[in-house]
Amino acid sequence: MTQTEMIRQSSDLAEFREVFAKAKHITIITGAGASAESGVPTFRGAGGFWRKWQAQDLATPEAFSRNPSRVWEFYHYRRELMLSKQPNPAHAAIADCEARLSKQGRKVVVITQNIDELHKRAGSKDIHEIHGSLFKTRCTSCKNVTENYKSPICQALAGKGAPDPDTEDARIPVENLPRCKESGCSGLLRPHVVWFGETLDSDILMEVNNELEICDLCLLVGTSSIVYPAALFAPQVAARGVPVAEFNTQVTNATTQFRFYFKGPCGTTLPPALARHESEANF
Repeated sequence: MTQTEMIRQSSDLAEFREVFAKAKHITIITGAGASAESGVPTFRGAGGFWRKWQAQDLATPEAFSRNPSRVWEFYHYRRELMLSKQPNPAHAAIADCEARLSKQGRKVVVITQNIDELHKRAGSKDIHEIHGSLFKTRCTSCKNVTENYKSPICQALAGKGAPDPDTEDARIPVENLPRCKESGCSGLLRPHVVWFGETLDSDILMEVNNELEICDLCLLVGTSSIVYPAALFAPQVAARGVPVAEFNTQVTNATTQFRFYFKGPCGTTLPPALARHESEANF
């Protein structure tokens, strides 16, 4: 494919479907927009506050060091909220596509910036969570990472974390916050998420780069393309001459680099794009 063809952007679903039908290794990169229709708040931008703060005020190592109780209240609120949310049609379309294509010897890989585990709950199997998960903890002492779906995560947080601006901090003593269960440790736990100012896990980044090097179709779903290094992933694929299709409610600074652009909520635009193609055998 020539560079000229890459620049000619299309919103033609039939044209995308022909590319999709031939693809053997599809990488799907998802951001906050993929979960928006599930009612997942981002705590960024206009109105995106928890109490008086936005995510970038609380999701930092410094904030946790200064006030672990407040940061844990914030994450407790988000964990409890997520337990009440469900995957939306975009998550379902991706999971169904992976299951269907795997029977044809084709691969679908999800690279997500989201920490809500909605892809996993929808049934996706091959997922790279580059920013971690709300439902994993990491010990600040022994570094052990553990899945944790307890509700509440510790007794002291029960009923805490209300988002209203006039809510007082719970000021939970540090010894009553979530603690490590590893034998002989009992160190303070933190959410296993990548905070502002922290670097991504190098092993996950290597796996992601491998996927970006071998995919023959890339979908960019509901991402603002402003959080690095994830913002570089799809342009990296496009630079190889591989078709990239963006599904988003608005254009971004990266949109012009991609072969396809489909405007609208992902739960509406993605299912018809990933549905069974007429050329697929009946598995």
